[in-house]
Amino acid sequence: MSKLFETLQKIKSKPGMYIGRASVSDLFHFLVGYEFARGELDIESTVWEDDFHENFQSWVQKKYHVSTSNSWAKIIMLHCGNEQEGFNTFYRLLDEFQNRDKSLEDQQKVTASYEVSNK
Repeated sequence: MSKLFETLQKIKSKPGMYIGRASVSDLFHFLVGYEFARGELDIESTVWEDDFHENFQSWVQKKYHVSTSNSWAKIIMLHCGNEQEGFNTFYRLLDEFQNRDKSLEDQQKVTASYEVSNK
């Protein structure tokens, strides 16, 4: 696991302690600062962190069928009534994002086994 993922889990359980309140916008700003600080300190990113920073934005855009350059937090807020709901939605989406490869792998295994059995 990565430090980022551990930190996100801590924030999820006690958002007030880390970002003041359960807010997707505040969480986004925290994560931008977190990524910047790690870069300034030359702390190596894990594969998971790189995947999150490089792919989560485009994944959310595809999920919501949006091509805007707005941040993932703003895209989430377009579909939520308030910051708390956006915060909860972020964590639901994060779970989906993390499990997307597992679903793809399972689909590929089923397809491969189907192709083998039909030969």
